[in-house]
Amino acid sequence: MAALNAPLGIFGGTFTPIHNGHLRLALELRERLQLAEVLMIPSAKPPHRDAPQVSPQRRYDWVRLAIGNESGLRADDRELRRDGRSYTYDTLASLREEHPDRPLVLLLGDDAANQFHTWHRWREITELAHLVFVERPFEPPAPAPELVAHLRGKRAHEAEELRARRCGLWMSAHIPPLSISSTRIRRLLKAGRSVRGLVPEAVISSFTPEDISLLAHDEEPATD
Repeated sequence: MAALNAPLGIFGGTFTPIHNGHLRLALELRERLQLAEVLMIPSAKPPHRDAPQVSPQRRYDWVRLAIGNESGLRADDRELRRDGRSYTYDTLASLREEHPDRPLVLLLGDDAANQFHTWHRWREITELAHLVFVERPFEPPAPAPELVAHLRGKRAHEAEELRARRCGLWMSAHIPPLSISSTRIRRLLKAGRSVRGLVPEAVISSFTPEDISLLAHDEEPATD
């Protein structure tokens, strides 16, 4: 069993649907950052977009199916059990209550860095967790000046630095890219094409005609 103070990774998203890129990123970062486990948390009511047409419960079911028996990954439904918008601050606050002494590590895409200063209580998020921004090839981050100023002098260069304190640091991580996105998967489904190799087989096998129709007609922009 992992030590009680081993860092806990938090990976949120709409997961419409979850795909192999999500799983690969979570597994790579769990190993690279020596995380006890990564919680994969579907957003029930995302603050920065309309809610996906697929229900939060269905998307959570897909996350569970995708993870299967994979060691070190765990589906977490706390945002489904909470009323109102699914703010990251509230999710981290609830985790901090459960794990008062454990380092929390919020895993984010570089695109999140560009919008992070618009998030609910964004400055206070760094009082609850470390931030790890995953670099995306050919998409250099463009963080807002407010975020740059807030994070100045708080960069960690090694995973050990994240383990040494509960929160407050940030670092970047480069992961070998998989050219997979939920947007592309929805477009393939809309065109009646196969998504095998992009989505875990257990998730594909669970798709109902209604699931496919809802995914195919979800036109909201995705950041996952």
